[in-house]
Amino acid sequence: MRMATPGKLDRSAREALGGPVSVVETACPLDCPDACSLAVTVQQGKVVTIDGSHRNPVTDGYICAKVRKFGERVYGPDRLLYPAVRSGRKGAGTFKRVSWDEALEMVASRFEKAKAETGGASILPYSYGGSNGLLTQDNIDAQLWRRFGTSRLARTVCAAPTGAANTALYGKMPSITYQDYPEAQLIILWGVNPSASGIHLVPYVREAQKRGATLVVIDPRTTPLARSASVHLAVKPGTDVVVALAIHRYLFANGHADEAFLRAHTHGAGTLCERAEPWTFERAAGVAGVDPALLERVAELYARSTPALVRCGWGLERNRNGGNAAMAVLALPAVGGKFGVRGGGYSMSNSASWNIDRTWIGTAEPDTRVVNMNHLGRALTEYDDPAVNVLFVYNCNPAVTVPDQRRILHGLEREDLFTVVFEQVMTDTALYADVLLPATTFLEGYDFAKGYGPISLDLGKAVIDAVGEARSNADVFGDLCSRLGLLTSDEPAGELDLLVHVLDRLPESIGSELRAGGLPSPPCGFAPIQFVDVFPNTPDQKADLFPAALDPGTPMGLYRFQPDPATDRYPLALISPASERTISSTLGELPRPDVKLLMHPDDARARGLAENDLVRIFNELGEVHCTLTVAPDVRPGTVSLPKGTWRRSTRNNTTGTALVPDTLTDLGGGACFNDARVQVGSLANA
Repeated sequence: MRMATPGKLDRSAREALGGPVSVVETACPLDCPDACSLAVTVQQGKVVTIDGSHRNPVTDGYICAKVRKFGERVYGPDRLLYPAVRSGRKGAGTFKRVSWDEALEMVASRFEKAKAETGGASILPYSYGGSNGLLTQDNIDAQLWRRFGTSRLARTVCAAPTGAANTALYGKMPSITYQDYPEAQLIILWGVNPSASGIHLVPYVREAQKRGATLVVIDPRTTPLARSASVHLAVKPGTDVVVALAIHRYLFANGHADEAFLRAHTHGAGTLCERAEPWTFERAAGVAGVDPALLERVAELYARSTPALVRCGWGLERNRNGGNAAMAVLALPAVGGKFGVRGGGYSMSNSASWNIDRTWIGTAEPDTRVVNMNHLGRALTEYDDPAVNVLFVYNCNPAVTVPDQRRILHGLEREDLFTVVFEQVMTDTALYADVLLPATTFLEGYDFAKGYGPISLDLGKAVIDAVGEARSNADVFGDLCSRLGLLTSDEPAGELDLLVHVLDRLPESIGSELRAGGLPSPPCGFAPIQFVDVFPNTPDQKADLFPAALDPGTPMGLYRFQPDPATDRYPLALISPASERTISSTLGELPRPDVKLLMHPDDARARGLAENDLVRIFNELGEVHCTLTVAPDVRPGTVSLPKGTWRRSTRNNTTGTALVPDTLTDLGGGACFNDARVQVGSLANA
C-alpha cells in the first residue's frame, strides 16, 4: 500500500495524529556525485518525509525530488516483501511465496548442480554498483563469486571509457570539487547536465557566473545551464573528440600551449599535437555540426582565461569515440597550462580520492571467463563454453538498462536458464526470475555514502526496520556462502559484522572518525588544487598525454575519429540522457506521464509529425512506440528518450535500449548508447 505524505503539518500536529516523531540523520548512497546528507522523519516505525540535512556542507539541507519520493518505493505496490518462486511462464510475473530457507536452499542447490555439471563459469553474477556504497557491493558477494569460481563480470555499462581515459592520463588524480567552481573565470560543462544529476553543482556554477565567469556548455541538448551560457555548442553525438582536438590544435599552433609545464609534468604532448593537427576549426565544426566561429571562440576563451575549468561528464563517453573524447577533453588543461591554481584544471570523478582498495575482501579473483556486461544478450543466447545456465542479478535492472534489449529478453525467456533476482521492487528483470529475493533499501540498512563530485564520506544508518522480510546484501550473501561452505568462522557473515570488519580495516583516521559519528577528512583535502596538493597517480607523477600502450588496442588509434554510423535508412541519432525522474532505472516504477520522444521542429516537419503524435522509433534491432514532443531543445538530427525508462512507460513495452547496438566503445569496453541510429514515423501510417 502506498503511504501518503502528511503534507506540511508541524511536529506537534503529527504527534497528536499518530504518535511520537523522530528525525534520523543518514546519507544517500544512490548513483549521483553529491552523496547528500539526509534528515528522515519517522513516525510509528515508518518513513514520513525525507529532507536534506546540513551535516554535509556541500549538499547543505536540500535534496533532489527523486530522493524526496523514495518513501513511495519503500511502501509502494511494487515493493518485494518476501521470497518467492516462479509459478507461471517467464516474464508473466506470477510467483508463489516461500520461506527464506526454501529460497536460499534452492539457490545453493542450483549453484552446486551447475558447478558439478558444467563448471562454475556457467554461473554469471550480474550487478552494477552505481547506487551502492562500500558495504552493499563487492564484499561478501565478491567472496562468493571468487571462491565458487563463477564467471567474472566486467562492469562497463557506465564510466568505463572515461575511467580508462582518466586512469591512463592522470591515474585518477583527484579533481576540482564543487567548492572551487566560483574561483574559475571560465567553466566548460562538457557532456554533463547537473540540473538532472548532481544538482548541488548548479549553485556553485551560478555563483561563478555572478562573479563574472564565462560559461560554455557542450551538449546536443539545450540543458537548463546551456540557456544561460555564453556559448552553447550543440555537437552531434559522437563528435566531441574532434571538437576537443580542434581546441588542442589552436593551442599548439598559436603559442598557447604551456611548453614549460608540458616539459616538466607530462609525456606524449608531441604525439597529441600531431594527432590534433588535421582538425582545423572548419573541419571539426563540419563533422560536429556547429558554427566554426563559435568553436574558435571557445578555443580563444580557453586560451586566454585563468583559472579555467573543464567539467568532463559521462554523456560524451556513450559512443564509439567515447574514450578518445574523454582523453582529448581531459588533456586540455595540461596543454593549456590551466593547472596549479584554485579553480583551474579538470573536474570529473573523485571516487578514488580516499585511496580505499577493499583489501578486506581477502580472496583474489580466479582466472575464469570475463563477461562484458554490455554483452548480456550474447552471453545468454550464444555463449557455449560453457553456456550460462545460472544468472544471479542484483543491484541492477538489465532488462531496461543494457543494450540490445530484445536479445536480453529472449535469453531471459530460456526455460533452461535458472535466474535469481535479488531486488527491492518488481523490476522488468525481476519478472523473469525463477527465484525472487527481497532486498532492503538504503533506508533500512547501513552503508558508506561516498561523494564523487564533492569529496565526502559518510556512514548511512538504518532509519527504519526492514519492510516485510527484506534482507540486506551482506546477510543474504553471507547465508549463501555459509550454505556453500565458503566462509571461515572468523569472517563476517552479515551486515553488522561486515560493518565492523570494514571500519576496522579503513585507514585509522577515517575509521575512527566514522565510528565517532563525524565526517572524516580525505587524504587529499576537501578541495585540492591539482599539481599543487595532488599529482597524477602515475609512477613518475607525470601526466601521460599519449599512453602508447593503448594506441594499438583502439579501433583506429588514440585521438582518432570513427565516422558516424548513420545511414540513409536510419539517419537520426538517438540519445538517452539522465532525467529528473530516475537514477538510472531506480524509481522508474513510480507513476509518471507517458514517456515522450523529443525531436527538433525541423526533423518533425520533414516527417509530417506534430506535437503529441503517436510515433514509432525504429531500426533493425527493434522499435519503441510513444508520443512526441517537438521543441528546439535538442539539435536537428538528434532525438532523445530519457534514460532509465521502464517498459510500462511506453505504448509497446519496449524502451530505448531496444534500439541500442551492443557494440563497445574505443576504450574500456563501454556501452555505445548514443550510437543508436533510428528513423521516426507516425504510428498511424505504419
